[in-house]
Amino acid sequence: MSEPFESLPPNSMSTPPTATPAPRRGSNAWLWLLILVLIAAAGGWFGWRQWQQRQTLEREAAADADQRLEALDQRLSTLRTTQEAQNRRIVQADSTNRVLRDELHGIGQRAALIEDSVSKLADPDRHGAQAMRLDETELLLTLGQQRLLIAGDLEGARRAYALAGGALDGVDDPAYLSLRQTLLQETAALKELGIEPRMQAMAKLDALAQTLSLPEETAKRAAPAPTPWWQRAFGNLIETQPVDRTVASHPSDRAAALAGLQLEISLARAAAERRDVQGYRIALKRAERWVQRLSAPSAAQDRQLAALREMAALPLSLTVPTLGTTLQQLRQLRTAH
Repeated sequence: MSEPFESLPPNSMSTPPTATPAPRRGSNAWLWLLILVLIAAAGGWFGWRQWQQRQTLEREAAADADQRLEALDQRLSTLRTTQEAQNRRIVQADSTNRVLRDELHGIGQRAALIEDSVSKLADPDRHGAQAMRLDETELLLTLGQQRLLIAGDLEGARRAYALAGGALDGVDDPAYLSLRQTLLQETAALKELGIEPRMQAMAKLDALAQTLSLPEETAKRAAPAPTPWWQRAFGNLIETQPVDRTVASHPSDRAAALAGLQLEISLARAAAERRDVQGYRIALKRAERWVQRLSAPSAAQDRQLAALREMAALPLSLTVPTLGTTLQQLRQLRTAH
């Protein structure tokens, strides 16, 4: 059976069917633009991430470099400390070697003294002569010490110690070997001393007194200066004096100042002779004022003042730290025996 035909609207066969609209190109462009934006954003994000990683690596490298520099500084400071410690050890080793050399020298001297004493032990019955030599040695050591301390006689003390060494050489007892070495050291210390300080100060004071008296004697021997006419005419009526009295210009004032200076030098010499340090320096201080009274400030005055100050700084007594050690050791040994 044939299917029934649907009824068609009128004029349906004459009217053509409506065409489907074609898609627009604008939507595709927006799609591609969005894709490009997404790609650009992804590329930028990826580049930003790489930049962040590079910055992080650079910071880590800088921190690592700083740590290495700090470690190098610490190692350098450690090396410097080690070097300073090595230098101190080297200096200490040099000092120790010097002390050891001195000790070896002393041991050599002691060995020589022991050999000398052993060679003299042929006669064991010499106790009376030994006691006499020890008494002589003690007397000479006491005499030398007192001569140096009381009279300041350095040459006398040296001769007394030399004689004591000769007397001690006749003692054969090995117990006195260390006493001989002590006597040798003390005698060497006396030989190293120069001129006795008190005699040196007195000699310098005498030389200064002579140099101060020479200009005045020369001025006296010189021809008198011509006086002006007004002084010859009115000298009996008018007496002129300088306004500034700090420097003595009148002959009588200069003579008085020179006498005062000579007196202070004599007082300083007397104080030096009795080893009065305070009186010696006070007298030289007063002598400086008389020098300033005699002449105006000049190079010659500065030299004289410097000489006085140099003499005031001189010591008036000898300082021998080892003086009397041999005598003390001898008395201790004789008490022990």
